[in-house]
Amino acid sequence: MEKPATHSLPCAAGIGLRAPHYLEVLNERPHLGWVEVHSENFFGGGAPLNTLRQVRNHYPVSLHGVGMGLASTRALDQTHLSDLRRLCDMIQPAAVSEHLCWNASGGYVINDLLPFPYTEEALAHVVSRIDHVQERLDRQLLVENLSSYLSFSHSEMTEGEFMSELADRTGCGILLDVENLYVNTCNLGVDAKAFIASIPVDAVKEFHLAGYSERNGCLVDTHDHPVSTEVWRLYEYALLQIGPRPTLIEWDSDIPALGVLMGEAAEAQRRLEQHDVQAA
Repeated sequence: MEKPATHSLPCAAGIGLRAPHYLEVLNERPHLGWVEVHSENFFGGGAPLNTLRQVRNHYPVSLHGVGMGLASTRALDQTHLSDLRRLCDMIQPAAVSEHLCWNASGGYVINDLLPFPYTEEALAHVVSRIDHVQERLDRQLLVENLSSYLSFSHSEMTEGEFMSELADRTGCGILLDVENLYVNTCNLGVDAKAFIASIPVDAVKEFHLAGYSERNGCLVDTHDHPVSTEVWRLYEYALLQIGPRPTLIEWDSDIPALGVLMGEAAEAQRRLEQHDVQAA
């Protein structure tokens, strides 16, 4: 199929914009490179959509989905895709992204982002679904690597190799979640450097950074803490290998004051600019 149309975010640091900060951002208009929102929160229209329209007047917006279930075996939800297309047409986002996971079985939708084995069969299945999504949206989809708490013994390739093939066969982009990758290195022994080396540099369009929690010796992708020293270190490595990309600070639970998020974004911006200077 034809390569999908691409849209681009500024190569700057942004924040995940959540409801507690809507009014403050609109009233004060702080200096932000861009903002990301969860797509599904705006499908119903009304006040949330009106707020997003106002935000879009001042900042580039990225739509980040959590409910599509790209790797689910049930048919793609066409109502979901229609709602997302309508939202894209209204907001004209600079990027649209989804998680590489499944989330439905036996007619039930599971409120989680679940892993799957990286096999040739799964690859063909996900490729066909991404092709369909990009055709419906008439734009490129960015696909995010997953934080996982188990791995499958019958996987035939690594997650990085799987994502590389997805990008090659569909023209989709890659959203590299650095914190998810770090969580997987600690929980599953994933080789972070090998993962980064296995994905095509040109396909990486965005980075995500977030804070994790530790529970019974396991790291959990909770988005409720500042970015850790270890994740900052891995981000630095990704910048060296891939180059500066639009970078998002995610914080979804125990959401702090806007100034805290701005401080995290400022730190990401400092590192982006430092690598821009080094590259020049």
